[in-house]
Amino acid sequence: MSKYDKLTTNAVGRTVPQIINGKEAIPFMGVGKYKPTGRKYAPPISSCADYPADGNKVVASLRDALIRCGLKDGMTISTHHHFRNGDLVANQIFDIAAELGAKELTWAPSASFECHSPLIKYLEDGTIHHIEGSMNGALGRHTSEGGMQGMGILRSHGGRYQAIQDGDLHVDIAVIAAPTADPFGNATGDRGPAACGLLGFALADSQYADKVIVVTDNLVPFPCVPWQIHGNYVDYVVVMDQIGIPEKIISGTTEITKSPDRLLLAEMTAQFCDEAGIVRDGFSFQAGAGGTALSIGIYFAEMLRKRGMKARFARGGSNKYLVSMLEEGLVDYILDGQTFDLEGVRSMRENNNHLNTSPFTSYNYHGKGNFASMVDVVILGATEVDINFNANVVTHSDGYLLHGIGGWMNCLFSKCVILPIPLFRDRMPVIRDEVTTICGPGELIDVIVTERGIAINPLRTDLIDKMKGSSLPVKTIHQLKDEAERICGKPALPVLSDEFIAAIKWVDGTVIDAVRKVVK
Repeated sequence: MSKYDKLTTNAVGRTVPQIINGKEAIPFMGVGKYKPTGRKYAPPISSCADYPADGNKVVASLRDALIRCGLKDGMTISTHHHFRNGDLVANQIFDIAAELGAKELTWAPSASFECHSPLIKYLEDGTIHHIEGSMNGALGRHTSEGGMQGMGILRSHGGRYQAIQDGDLHVDIAVIAAPTADPFGNATGDRGPAACGLLGFALADSQYADKVIVVTDNLVPFPCVPWQIHGNYVDYVVVMDQIGIPEKIISGTTEITKSPDRLLLAEMTAQFCDEAGIVRDGFSFQAGAGGTALSIGIYFAEMLRKRGMKARFARGGSNKYLVSMLEEGLVDYILDGQTFDLEGVRSMRENNNHLNTSPFTSYNYHGKGNFASMVDVVILGATEVDINFNANVVTHSDGYLLHGIGGWMNCLFSKCVILPIPLFRDRMPVIRDEVTTICGPGELIDVIVTERGIAINPLRTDLIDKMKGSSLPVKTIHQLKDEAERICGKPALPVLSDEFIAAIKWVDGTVIDAVRKVVK
């Protein structure tokens, strides 16, 4: 028997809880079916009478700022992940919270990384009750084994903005690590000793949190320009010796692959896009953070260069490859959602056509449109895909929650979604009868590219027609699954308990799936 007294089956057939951390949750109803009502959440009204007339909001320390913000039990504290694995601020926040005796806090990062694994001790001692944000590595593994008191909630980048905007995720205190800031709180990420690029993931926090703290290691006189975070939203400014290690914004997922097999996937994907008529003068594209996806941009650049064409815009994750295309004149604009290397940081400072965006403009589903649906083709990764083209990006086939969602869900609304994935990993088939966790419904996923064949979603009859007579090995998804099982055998299902440890929220805030505890 489940310990959850309110379970329901959602529109993709998954059993999910209707009460999560004491709050009513809405089950996934289908793509575009849930329509919100009401008005956006609004933070408390402030008065200039409570802030320094000279604009100087600098306080002595992060501890002092947290106390002034009224830190107490049960609050939600948010951080962002622009430093990725080089963040030096989030751990300090909860060190201070533990020293002050705060309990049952909710941590709402835009994403977490291995550098945050020291926070496991605060999940164990009750300082942190649960995490509402994408989890990578050790924190996800700890959660999978039942180490979190509450249920984790994973959202896409756009889903996080949507949740904060709608009031589903109420942030009491937002702490924004900013590579450059002024005493008033205006802040930017594209310059300073710890420059990491844009600060778009902190935008919702700055606008909607009850209290906002900007932490910097490069305080400049007012005004800090260009400001990505407006000081009018900021309560306190803290100066530290070092807030992050910019070199660590680069990781294995943000470097081009050197694997021959994955380079083959990239080449096949680029050829598919070409033969399908996607690569043309003025087209737009986005490549995800995986090494295979990034490699596809190299092939696009070669095609454009050879034909004297250019792309209108590339959605990023910016990196040195996109920057090279911009500076060579192969693409008109980079619409940057996250800066993935230091060349991207440099370009943001120097190139007027390298534009910083945010989850509001790019991905927020509860808005008056966003950029995601305007992209001609998006190249993404996945941990698993099933015969109905449903895809998983958060758990492995053993049930462990080891990855975040990022902007993956939001990108599914582009005009063509392609997942280049190996047919198997470590002798485990990637194409399954059913994915372990549904993160994206199959109706939004158009093409699966593997080293042994390409499967086109039967819904995309236009692509099927265009690929007739192609030299590429076009097969059905069932043929690819059968071939993987002939090589590897049929995989065993993971052993999971009836206890839910995390919920996966769709882009509209509904619950598309829930992750169960792994039985070791």
